[in-house]
Amino acid sequence: MRILRIILVISLLLIAAGFMGCSKKNASSTNKPSSSKMQQTVSKPAEQPIAPEKNPPGDIPDTQAFVKYSSSQGGYELEVPEGWARTETGMDVTFTEKLDGLVKITNTTPPTTQSIRTDQMKQLEQTGRAVTIKSIKDVKLANGPAVRMVYESNSEPNPVTSKQVRLENDNYFYYKGGRMAELRLWAPVGADNVDQWNRISNSFRLR
Repeated sequence: MRILRIILVISLLLIAAGFMGCSKKNASSTNKPSSSKMQQTVSKPAEQPIAPEKNPPGDIPDTQAFVKYSSSQGGYELEVPEGWARTETGMDVTFTEKLDGLVKITNTTPPTTQSIRTDQMKQLEQTGRAVTIKSIKDVKLANGPAVRMVYESNSEPNPVTSKQVRLENDNYFYYKGGRMAELRLWAPVGADNVDQWNRISNSFRLR
């Protein structure tokens, strides 16, 4: 991925059951510390967090227009910036421009801060790059409740220059009718996308 030229991407990936189950053991564990104050590094030992850029690219313009995208196969809809290049493969769809994101839908039980902490942190520990968890908490969005996880990570190395950037990741976990969806938004640390990310996360709806 050309980090400095392609800063905004939203990918919508739907998968079958089994990506992230929430077990009874996870649901019954209640003796963990408050997630709102949690900051924990779960990165691979071989990779250290890189320093954020001083003037990072990645801002979505305030004048950016949005349009609704609806997936009949996936049974969800959300607003996306108008004019982004879109690629669809079956139930998967990718929008590319200046921001990164990912939605995964699977059959599971309702997510909780505890199940997200347990399952997602384990996955990040195995696959992430210098991940630092900032917070995991319940949030109330326009279309219902969700669990929000915020963390920082290193990007994948640029295939040509091997350059990496420090990323801010904003993940939302939605649930309805036995399905869980994960919306992931990311951009270089310091990029100002608060209003636009709020709009995207509040517009997401499972039908």
